[in-house]
Amino acid sequence: MANIFSEYRIKNLVLKNRIVMPPMCMYIAPENGMVTDWHVIHYATRAVGGVGLIIVEATAVAPEGRLSSNDLGIWDDAHVDGLASIVKAVHENGAKIGIQINHGGRKCEAKGMDIEAPSAIPYDEKSKTPREMAKADIAETVNEFKNAAIRADRAGFDMIQIHAAHGYLLSEFLSPLTNHRQDEYGGSYENRVRFLGEVLDTVRSVWPAEKPIEVRVSAEDYGEGGNQPEDLAAMLNLVKDKGIDSVNVSTGGVIPVVPKAFPGYQVPHAEVIKRLTGLPVVAGGLLSDPAEVNAIIEQGKADQVYLGRELLRNPYWALHASRALGVDLEWPAPYKRADVRR
Repeated sequence: MANIFSEYRIKNLVLKNRIVMPPMCMYIAPENGMVTDWHVIHYATRAVGGVGLIIVEATAVAPEGRLSSNDLGIWDDAHVDGLASIVKAVHENGAKIGIQINHGGRKCEAKGMDIEAPSAIPYDEKSKTPREMAKADIAETVNEFKNAAIRADRAGFDMIQIHAAHGYLLSEFLSPLTNHRQDEYGGSYENRVRFLGEVLDTVRSVWPAEKPIEVRVSAEDYGEGGNQPEDLAAMLNLVKDKGIDSVNVSTGGVIPVVPKAFPGYQVPHAEVIKRLTGLPVVAGGLLSDPAEVNAIIEQGKADQVYLGRELLRNPYWALHASRALGVDLEWPAPYKRADVRR
């Protein structure tokens, strides 16, 4: 029976366990989107702490695709060396690493940017109204994702995650609450998922075949008439053959509604996506208890589990969880004097 410390393979990527650090924006990059020493230390620390797979925060494919003026960027070749330094530090400390590539759409709050979205609908009453994207804008953005994937491979990342969740651009196209288009990019499942399909096609064309592609989705919009897990599964089924190897299942962010959250609240959404698509899934949601996390894998509810806030609080969660679960995990040599089983 698999558990969170079981090896996991996705395409040619072999992970030492099923524990994932999900992408979490740090909002600490300079306005040019460059990696800082802080980013390197931040990610390398979680590798030292025993995480199997680390995914770098939302990294913008274009300046107007940033969520803030302090997001990491991958829109320029100058970004590659800094991102490669993160990869090197994580690999040297025993973990594998992916990167989330993203366009913020109408939720871009970077200074001086012309924001765009599938439809001219602001996020809330305090937000700017975005410009509705023309088909030429969509084609340009698809090419930006392609170039981002080329740079991610040059930086040495083991996998790539396409951000189609949390109300950012790709997510906005998927949701009927934010996509009111009357052309081939709006309306039906086939039309609303078309943009994601085009991004998948172009990323797959340049991303090495042996490296996995993951898509992150919001499986519930938490609004009347919005997407439910079954809707996301139906759309994913239309494009999964374009190269989706795994689905990271989150929820919300499409409209300004705060869901009722509790440990594991997004796991049932992941179960639906897994059952209806047959794709491997990564589940999570305010998880911290090792036994609860382990049960998700043992019961087959997900293939991997992500821990966000808990890994911010405790970079060494995996080491402590191994002892709580009675797993004989080797601690890093410099830290062995702190091992509670010594």
